[in-house]
Amino acid sequence: MEQLTATVPSRPRWRPRLSAAAVFVFAAVETVTANGKPLEQPEIGTRVVKVLRVDGLLFKDLDKNGTLDPYEDWRRPIDERVEDLVARMQVEEKAGLMVGPSLQMGPGGTPSEQPTYGVNPFSGGPPALVSPATKDALYNRHIVQFINRENVPPRTMATWLNSVQELAEGRRLGTPVVFVTNPRNFYGTAAQFGIAEAAGAFSQWPGSLGLAATRDVGLVEEFARIAAQEYVSVGIRGAYHPTADVATEPRWGRFRETFGEDAALTADFTAALIRGFQGPALGPRSVALTVKHFPGAGPARNGQDAHFAWGKNQIYPGKNLDYHLRPWKAAIEAGAAMIMPYYAIGVGLSQEPVGMSYSKEIVTDLLRGKLGFRGVVNSDTAITSGMPWGVESLSVKERYKKAIDAGVDRLGGDSTSEIIVDLVKSGEVSEARIDESARRILRVLFALGLFENPYVNPEDAARTVRRADFQEKADLAQRKSIVLLKNSRNVLPLKAGSRIYVDGIDPVVAARYGYVSTTGPENADVCVVRVAAKGGGLLAGGRRGEVPIDLTLPGDTLEHVRALMRKKPTVVALHLDNPLVVPELARDSSALLATFGVSDEALFDVLTGKFAPTGRLPFEMPSSMEAVLGQLEDVPHDSKAPLFEFGAGLTYPSKP
Repeated sequence: MEQLTATVPSRPRWRPRLSAAAVFVFAAVETVTANGKPLEQPEIGTRVVKVLRVDGLLFKDLDKNGTLDPYEDWRRPIDERVEDLVARMQVEEKAGLMVGPSLQMGPGGTPSEQPTYGVNPFSGGPPALVSPATKDALYNRHIVQFINRENVPPRTMATWLNSVQELAEGRRLGTPVVFVTNPRNFYGTAAQFGIAEAAGAFSQWPGSLGLAATRDVGLVEEFARIAAQEYVSVGIRGAYHPTADVATEPRWGRFRETFGEDAALTADFTAALIRGFQGPALGPRSVALTVKHFPGAGPARNGQDAHFAWGKNQIYPGKNLDYHLRPWKAAIEAGAAMIMPYYAIGVGLSQEPVGMSYSKEIVTDLLRGKLGFRGVVNSDTAITSGMPWGVESLSVKERYKKAIDAGVDRLGGDSTSEIIVDLVKSGEVSEARIDESARRILRVLFALGLFENPYVNPEDAARTVRRADFQEKADLAQRKSIVLLKNSRNVLPLKAGSRIYVDGIDPVVAARYGYVSTTGPENADVCVVRVAAKGGGLLAGGRRGEVPIDLTLPGDTLEHVRALMRKKPTVVALHLDNPLVVPELARDSSALLATFGVSDEALFDVLTGKFAPTGRLPFEMPSSMEAVLGQLEDVPHDSKAPLFEFGAGLTYPSKP
């Protein structure tokens, strides 16, 4: 056995590559045969530990003892490596696997040593630790998974994540960390804590509803492969998505994160995203997905969300749980690495009246037993401090115990691993139970190749994220997502040279398409207006208590569009986060289109016929609020006399 420091190996078969991040990466230029089987040397990336050469192959000396231990030996099956590492871990290190807080970046891509405290934006309460200091998180709390909520340039992000991995490599066992993120690739998305990160530098695609509207499973799988390349290039190796909830309640504030109200469509697109992000199996180029929110959060009572106490009940008046389980069966079959239960209490289900992550009937009996899931169960963020529905009377320590007893492997958003240590040392939770979760979590880290090379090249990240060919595919998806719902007297495609008045659209874009943009509707041949409902969404009502959810357009917005329609033929492009009630627009507009996150350029390609509309609605559009109130929360396609049916969508020939 030979130890190598971070210098060029002498043997000619090895070619070391020094990345721009000063990470030494040793890469094989040929395969080596051992025991009659070809072995391909993986890349070995190190900043701290030495590299061992054994049988002509390279390995990291993660525990710094000068010997190749089984968990360091990438030739061995993952389960053997896991068992060896678990046997070496102290209780504190195992406990660190089972929490996963946010981590904050310091100036210029450096690790932050300032802990961050904050008030839960949904439930209030006293300030809690949101992000621990980096060294405290790594060396005292032994954490291996962090939520990355930063929105910085790719080069900076890669530099930061490398710096955290370097600190992690210096730990006793050299265990790497994995960074997970909420969605980053949806056009026009604003960062919202616990929901989404801003798209920023990443390629910009239509939102989940828009992906569903394309009806193009192949394109959506390609989106996932592209987004995975962007994530991996900056060092993000896990994701808190996709959302596999079937949105059968049109008022629900998280409707826009879903693929709509149809279980079969949701199952197809969930499986496509898993195939694209993870590949045939987890590997060094994969992103491990956490599919959410089991067993499907769509049947929210009165549309109220379980982030709030008044929305904690998920109801099934149509006895339709099996319908909502279809995407989960597809996700498990596709190989989902992790699954996240929701905050809600399932009313009408055969379970204790507690949040899903506290329910053994949901996590162990249904998810693991009936559906056969073998991966990691990661709770939603802050179930022990912010949204402890059904267990409000328990202490935080008792909540930890109840979630672990139910079958949860990781407490999302939490950083207090010492509570798990106390539970084990007091005998309230067995170390054997902790070992079960440790094995599941470590399998993911080993499969991702992080033990061999957790580092990335910041220059590669800058070149990869939002690459021109990536954005071309995203632009195609935007255009395919636009749904033409009405086209009276063939007002579309717009006639060449028309004088148009644009509202909510950049007039410079209209001019590039050859249209004269007028200063007012009076001098126009046609008006084109983009409309979006404002002031709703998940945080509607704040902490004031339950508020009725109205899916009609705000009065001032509606009156503004009415004024245009009274003057000239008007084309309305309606951005939808929920199925809105818009009978006036459907009646009085000359043309009506539904969009789910598209640029002005994408919209104009469809308006002008450069790209023929092909999108199809992924939900029904109700005709009235009375119809909405008459729907059952867990039943799809049950709106009385819908304004537009599920699958609605018109087209016209594209222009050359």
